[in-house]
Amino acid sequence: MSRFLFVVPPLVGHINPTVGVAAELVASGHAVAWVCPEPALVSRLAGPGAGPVMACAGAPRGERPAELRGPEALKFLWEWYLLPLAEAMAPGVRAAVETFRPDVVVADQQAFAGALIAERLGLPWATSATTSAEFTDPLAGLPKVGQWLQQRLAALREAVGDPSGTADPRFSPHLVLAFSTPELAGSAHDGVCWVGPSITARPSTATFPWEWLDAGRTTVLVTLGTANADAGGRFLDVCRSALRERADRVQAVIVDPGGVLPARDGDKDVLIVPSVPQLSLLERGVGAVVCHAGHNSVCEALWHGVPLVVAPIRDDQPVVAGQVVDAGAGVRVRFGRATVRKLVSAVDSVLDDSGYRVGADRIRTAFRSAGGARAAALRLGELDETFRQPAGMKGGCP
Repeated sequence: MSRFLFVVPPLVGHINPTVGVAAELVASGHAVAWVCPEPALVSRLAGPGAGPVMACAGAPRGERPAELRGPEALKFLWEWYLLPLAEAMAPGVRAAVETFRPDVVVADQQAFAGALIAERLGLPWATSATTSAEFTDPLAGLPKVGQWLQQRLAALREAVGDPSGTADPRFSPHLVLAFSTPELAGSAHDGVCWVGPSITARPSTATFPWEWLDAGRTTVLVTLGTANADAGGRFLDVCRSALRERADRVQAVIVDPGGVLPARDGDKDVLIVPSVPQLSLLERGVGAVVCHAGHNSVCEALWHGVPLVVAPIRDDQPVVAGQVVDAGAGVRVRFGRATVRKLVSAVDSVLDDSGYRVGADRIRTAFRSAGGARAAALRLGELDETFRQPAGMKGGCP
């Protein structure tokens, strides 16, 4: 039996992919524990039997000005959330390591404290890359921003890690697990293990009026994920108006966790709910997904062969949206400038042009062949075995 400690930020899209991996490890007889600034969130997403969840300090998420886009938005994310989060998490992560005594640390790509503490204590660690955007070098062509980032990471290592260490905390030299495949991400990238999405049954508290669905019409799901409740009011309203124009053939399910859409006359063809059991809904049959190009939302749709209309807002979303378009699995619209006409045209395209369904099906096949949570668990087991051998420390993907 080996012991694996998952270090995750308090972000649903970063926890969900690891839930299935942890379950596979437990099913194989290993011990699993977690450390997160919001233990209740991990417990809710992972469910009973997920292993102990230990608390650590977190960092407040600064309110980013809505107009921030591109490099400025990325710099804000690092300066006001990711770097402070790492400093805040570090003491709790070290305490969790000392309490649980893991053989391997599995550190989310945005939970730098996991990688730095593991390196400082001489533990093998794997990167959990829940988005493929980092493999595209989003700062290419922005040398000043890249230099600033490297300086900040060096200062972070001095503060909480091993000052003599050299590994980028986003990319373990031992094992990088990417929850996608080259068919979507665009290229293989040396040293990365592409295990595909970790799509497994997970607890859901969302109820859904299944009887509302009309088998004679195509369902279109509209969702902006869990982190964009405040930013999406105008876009969701445009989607509602656009899909009502196609009520003769389409029924829309709009996820509105922030309650930003007021009720209107004529909404009988549009179901507005705060949350949905998304995997169950996709499994039942959805014709298209309109979303923000969040990596989880995109992968869950393509796992089911569903084409997309993507409207990226910030962070990794423009990169992921570009991957969807390049793979021929969807259409991109501008989040801030989407109109009813443009949304109608985009939805019509992905529903009527069979090429988008073919592109989505191609990625679906690649995803399901990659192994998902089970493949990730096997790679983690192999990493542990490698470090138990005298030679130790063999990097890359087996």
